[in-house]
Amino acid sequence: MLKTTDMLLLLFCLVGTSDSLYKQWIPDTNYENKTNWDKESVPCGNDIVQFPVQRKVSVFVETTHAVQEMRLPVDGEFILNSGAGFYVVSGQDPGCGAGVMTKFKDSESLQWLNPALWQGSATLDDLQRGNFLFSVHEESVPCQYDDVVFKASSSFRVDTSTSQSSVPVKSVSVLGKKYESTSEFTQYLSSRSGRLQFHGSSAVTVGNQECGDPSGCSCGNYVNHKRICSTVQCASLGCKKPLLPVGHCCEVCGAIVTIHSATGFNLQTYRQRIHHLFLVLPKYKSIQLGMSKIFKSQQLMGIVPFGTSPEIQVVIVDEEKGTQSEGLARDILKDARSHGSSLGITEAEFQASSGNSSDQTGGSAGMVVGTVFGVLIGISIIITLVFLIRRGVIQMPSSLPSLPSLSSFRRSRDEEDLNGPIDHGYDNPIFDKPNLMPEVPGLYATETKNSISMTQSGVHFVNPVYDDNETDFNA
Repeated sequence: MLKTTDMLLLLFCLVGTSDSLYKQWIPDTNYENKTNWDKESVPCGNDIVQFPVQRKVSVFVETTHAVQEMRLPVDGEFILNSGAGFYVVSGQDPGCGAGVMTKFKDSESLQWLNPALWQGSATLDDLQRGNFLFSVHEESVPCQYDDVVFKASSSFRVDTSTSQSSVPVKSVSVLGKKYESTSEFTQYLSSRSGRLQFHGSSAVTVGNQECGDPSGCSCGNYVNHKRICSTVQCASLGCKKPLLPVGHCCEVCGAIVTIHSATGFNLQTYRQRIHHLFLVLPKYKSIQLGMSKIFKSQQLMGIVPFGTSPEIQVVIVDEEKGTQSEGLARDILKDARSHGSSLGITEAEFQASSGNSSDQTGGSAGMVVGTVFGVLIGISIIITLVFLIRRGVIQMPSSLPSLPSLSSFRRSRDEEDLNGPIDHGYDNPIFDKPNLMPEVPGLYATETKNSISMTQSGVHFVNPVYDDNETDFNA
């Protein structure tokens, strides 16, 4: 796994490589965290402490605290650090003031799928130093190959409900203990602390292996895209043409580089290359860059879906309406144009929020061949359908309107002579030519067993098979 102390690494994201990322849950239910109290301060000796009566809560207590009175919930727990506890002050606490009623905030609504409640880093050391990565919203939430971390000296409560019955990850660390075994973590979830900390309709499962594809793996959170985005509020933008990256809930000002790769492409190696070539430059110090492998839907002739195509998406965002992002995107394409063959890059292109875009780098012949191949497939499908319909293998629905034949256009010129359209019933290559039909007078002439006549009402015949009953048919 790559390790670096460079602060610029926090601006670079990689999802789906052979080394997993660490995703840390931000909120906690710690007693000493002032943001957990409605008065925005930790209670003191003259205060009355109240927890939500009907809520479940697991509270971590790090030190000793004085209180005037404490009202506890129906179901909850205190996790006491060594030497921590509570005591009641006799009389007044001189450093506390008059004393107030302070309430512990409800943490029931905090959701696993909220990307704002997670921080990602390449290593545990980066988590402790605050070197966090930029990611699209789908990948800010723990991916299937990630290590999930809950702070060692803290407790929490998280709603793990998702669109699926389980939430697969590589490992989960709680209270300083790392769980990688399914049976061991299942046992913890069934404990009192586990039930108070994790709740919801989906169960978190551990034991997923690392991504084995050097070119990267999908995060796997696309199935929860709508639920993830329901927790996100998008800001207003000032750029000319905002862009919407795959996996992101909001449009951004910046640039998106799309890379098509071949055998030999290594996402982790490419990550290091972009970092050392560009992100260390002073002119790109404000850049946020996220890289991930995505799968785009492919369509035959732009209509018929026939699978997905893997791509490397590089999202570049800056604080200057995307101007710096476009410059970096051009530098990345220039590098791909010069060294793409050795890096395993076949095509590269970008689009920017300024409205500018690039021509594809590499793979032009492949695109032409692909386009021609797609057209040939479409023509072959049409020819096959026509052949099967003519052979009777495929029956056209009777409710569909019949298509006009060439002879119908020819007959339309004679309609005026007959004072109206001729009802031939159906086109027959033998009898659909009036000049070949004998002029037999009368309708349904019984003297002739096989008689055919054409009048203004249409073509009529007597069928010899049913002629014993003198039954005639109007075609």
